[in-house]
Amino acid sequence: MASVLYGLLHSVVPPLAKAVWRPEVVGLENVPRSGPVLLASNHLSFVDSVVIPIVVPRSVTFLAKEEYFTGTGVRGAISRSWFEGLGMLPVDREDTRAAMTSLDTALRVLGEGGAFGIYPEGTRSRDGRLYRGRTGVAHLALSAGAPVVPVGLTGTDRLQPVGSRLPRLARVRVAFGEPIDPAGRYDGVPSGRARRLLTDEVMRAVAGLSGQEQAGTYNDRAPDA
Repeated sequence: MASVLYGLLHSVVPPLAKAVWRPEVVGLENVPRSGPVLLASNHLSFVDSVVIPIVVPRSVTFLAKEEYFTGTGVRGAISRSWFEGLGMLPVDREDTRAAMTSLDTALRVLGEGGAFGIYPEGTRSRDGRLYRGRTGVAHLALSAGAPVVPVGLTGTDRLQPVGSRLPRLARVRVAFGEPIDPAGRYDGVPSGRARRLLTDEVMRAVAGLSGQEQAGTYNDRAPDA
């Protein structure tokens, strides 16, 4: 059912959104058309998880709050169909094992040859700076043997500012960098060190694409919604 919804939504939403938002897309040729791949992006707005799948010509799986899938009535059905149709999967953020569950879900998607979207910062930036990446992205890349395509988003914070329920008209830029393939690069390097090195490389690439100042610290502030 989800694949049918994805097909229907992807045939309608991307052309419509592109016509309205007119996003500038750079480096799309860097996204492999098949096989496992991680799209590691900066995170400025809730709508980031909609913008990236709209411009990528293959299904990209992101995780979304479980509440979006559990509503009742007509509104709940619409919400569930929308997020499922966009290829999103639910995660219970209140579960203490949510982080591990998220990694397991991502590994499953990658193991099936899919594309998985991830925000190494962990949560949205409130001040426009790029925060230090958490090493989950490297863990996934090294475990699955999947390349990482860095993504730099610009303007999505104006497209849907924090607290806004609906997107607005704003120019958006989506830049995809060259894939970073970890295969064979960290042989003999302790696993923790390898994850840190790879994550930092990914974040430097994201910073170059987005033009953001690097904060140098983790973003520990929880998003409002």
